Amino acid sequence: MGLDSDSYSDAEEDFPVLLGAGHPVCKTEAGPLLHNAPPTILTDDEDLGEPAMSFLSMPSKCAEQAEEFVRKVWAAGWSVVNHHTLPDWLKDNDFLLRGHRTPTNSFLACFKSIFRIHTETGNIWTHLLGMIAFLGIAVYFLTRPTIEVQWQEKAVFSAFFMGAILCLGFSWVFHTVFCHSERVGRFFNKLDYCGIALLTIGSFVPWLYYSFYCRIEPKITYIVLIFVLGSCCIVVSMWDKFAQPKFRPVRAGMFIGLGLSGVIPALHYVITDGFWHAINRAALGWLVLMAFLYIFGAVIYAARIPERIFPGKFDIWFQSHQIFHVFVLAGAFVHYHGISEIANYRLTLGDCLETELA
Repeated sequence: MGLDSDSYSDAEEDFPVLLGAGHPVCKTEAGPLLHNAPPTILTDDEDLGEPAMSFLSMPSKCAEQAEEFVRKVWAAGWSVVNHHTLPDWLKDNDFLLRGHRTPTNSFLACFKSIFRIHTETGNIWTHLLGMIAFLGIAVYFLTRPTIEVQWQEKAVFSAFFMGAILCLGFSWVFHTVFCHSERVGRFFNKLDYCGIALLTIGSFVPWLYYSFYCRIEPKITYIVLIFVLGSCCIVVSMWDKFAQPKFRPVRAGMFIGLGLSGVIPALHYVITDGFWHAINRAALGWLVLMAFLYIFGAVIYAARIPERIFPGKFDIWFQSHQIFHVFVLAGAFVHYHGISEIANYRLTLGDCLETELA
C-alpha cells in the first residue's frame, strides 16, 4: 500500500530536510541547525544560556522527531473498515461489525498486516505460534539418537508432527492472505480445510499403531480406513462451493464425523482389552479429551458464539474462530502427551507375546 501526499506532508512537517544543500536539518527552539556547521566552543568563564541549553537538547529532539516520522510512514495507508463496506467474498461473519481489512491485492501488504490489529490478528497468531512450537518439538524428537528413539517411532510420530505443522501452517497463512483477493483467498481456504483433515489423520496414526501394536490386521484396517475418510474430506474441501459461508455447519459436521470415526477402533479396544486397560494403558482418556476439545471448538465455530449473542463486542478478540483455534491447539498438545504415554508404555513391554498376536 502506497503513501499518499497528505501522509508525506505530515511526516515532512515533523522531520524536514534541506534538500537544496543536501544537509538534514532538525528544528529546535533555537532555530534550524546544519549538521556540518562549525561547533560552538564554550570557555569555562562563559555561562550556559538558553540557546546553549537548546543546543545540548538538540539530539534528543531530533530522535523524537525521527521516531515520529517513522511511525507516520509505518502507519500511512493502513486502515480497517466496517463489515457492510466489504465485498461479498470477504463477508465471512456477519456478527463481526468493525475492524476488517480491505482487499489489498498485495502479498506484502497482507503479511505486514500480521503486526496490525484487525479481526484476523488473533486467528493468525494463535496458529502461527502453535506451528512454531510443534516445529521445535518435532526437531527435538526427530534428532534424538537412535539409542533413545528408534527410527520406527520417529516415522510414526512424524505422521502426527506433519499433520499438526501443516494444519497450523495452512491456517495462519490463510488468515493472513485471505484479504489479498477472492481467487487467492479461495485457494488458501481450501488448504486450510485440507490441513484439518491432515491433522486428524496424523493424530490417529500413532494411537492406532501403538494400541494395536501386536495385532497387525486391525491396525492396518483402521489406519487405511482413517486415510480413506481423511482423503474424502480433502477432496470435498477442494470443492469451491464448499468454502461458502452458508456451508459452515456442513464443514463443521463433516470434520466432526471424521473425528468421530475413531470411536470404532476405541470400542474395539475396550471390548477386547477392557475399559480399565484402555484408559490406563492405551491412553484412551487423553484421546477422549482431545476429541472433546476438537468437537467443542468446532461447535463454537459453527454457532458463532459469543459474537452472535453480542454483535460487535468481539470484533477483535475472543470471537468464535479464535476460540476454535485455541481448542484445536490445546487438543493437539493433549494428543501429543497421550501418544507419548502410550508409546512409552508399549515399548517398555518389549516384544509381542504369542497371546497378544492372537
